[in-house]
Amino acid sequence: LLSLGTGTTSEFDKTHTAEETAKWGALQWMLVIQQMTEAASSYMTDYYLSTVFQDLHSQNNYLRVQENALTGTTTKADDASEANMELLAQVGENLLKKPVSKGNPETYEEALKRFAKLLSDRKKLRANKASY
Repeated sequence: LLSLGTGTTSEFDKTHTAEETAKWGALQWMLVIQQMTEAASSYMTDYYLSTVFQDLHSQNNYLRVQENALTGTTTKADDASEANMELLAQVGENLLKKPVSKGNPETYEEALKRFAKLLSDRKKLRANKASY
């Protein structure tokens, strides 16, 4: 299973003072709650799937690809400008060089190559079985 995320922002890395949040209106609080819910859902889905694949001793058959520190216009899903597309392409190029996880030094580039080979090998195996 190759799971492709749409990315998340680093908004939760920011801290706010009590004085700041005391000035927030209902809309600001609703936006914060929505962001937290979306982030939690993404993380929980990844956690659940990775746990299931580990329990099945198939952790090499699951890969989640997602940038978790989008900033600026790259966070805007409706910005299809050429400049933003170039920024997103650069985000993808940079992501390829990052490790898959803290406990796994394999980069996304290495993981995707391994995953592609795995899928190719399985397709060849199915094709060989079908020809008999």
